[in-house]
Amino acid sequence: MSNLMQRVIAAVIAVPFLIFCIQFSDYTFLGLFLIIGALAQLEFYKLIGSMEGNLPLTFFGTFCGIVMHLLTFFIEKGVLAYQNYYILSPLLTLIFFIKLYKKQDVNPFQNIAYTFLGLIYVALPFALLTVLAFVKNENYDPQIILGCLFLLWASDSGAYFAGTKFGKTKLFERVSPKKSWEGSIGGFVSAMLVAFILGKFFTNYTLIEWISIGVIIVVAGTYGDLVESLFKRSINIKDSANTIPGHGGFLDRFDGLLLSIPFIIALLKLV
Repeated sequence: MSNLMQRVIAAVIAVPFLIFCIQFSDYTFLGLFLIIGALAQLEFYKLIGSMEGNLPLTFFGTFCGIVMHLLTFFIEKGVLAYQNYYILSPLLTLIFFIKLYKKQDVNPFQNIAYTFLGLIYVALPFALLTVLAFVKNENYDPQIILGCLFLLWASDSGAYFAGTKFGKTKLFERVSPKKSWEGSIGGFVSAMLVAFILGKFFTNYTLIEWISIGVIIVVAGTYGDLVESLFKRSINIKDSANTIPGHGGFLDRFDGLLLSIPFIIALLKLV
């Protein structure tokens, strides 16, 4: 089966499920991205651990990511007070304590750094996705989550088809030889078309806001893809996992979102 056919079949199965979970309630949204975030973080630590001498705190780091995600959800929802974020301070400090007892670890501070990198690079953006869902008030808003995913999928799909058909000028050959400027332009055009549609039907945000979010997702999402490609090339692998046929792992599928969400939050909170 061709890669394209695998991508299409995976999308036909996964996309309706994602939309249902996001649209149904805030708790199904929480469950969905709590699981995706934890699996993506486990993938990251597994890849780091595949390099000789690397021993990140895989399960404790992922546990910290889950706690961060849950705290963010219930604080943004208004169930818990903001002061509960301080729970993270002693929890993250335990990473140093635990490493004191890992006698087989010859590079403890390097692996402490890798553990924190998994939290910053993977867990934090998924927690910020929850902030995005409640960005305007304490009422859950599925439109902004669905809109961001539609823009991300449009950008990825446009870049894939335009790059396959017209791609000649390399975008960043040292990191990702297959990416092209033609593909990026195709992704931008697709995302802008979707942004105009969102401005028409998802009226919780203005057309200008959707266009701005679309630009962020195209630019930061492309960098997110390149950053993950750089990471994978450093350990000589093609995909972070083979969980999703045609797409690789959860880290592969959501890499564009990881670097986009912080910029989107800053846009909507500060501007």
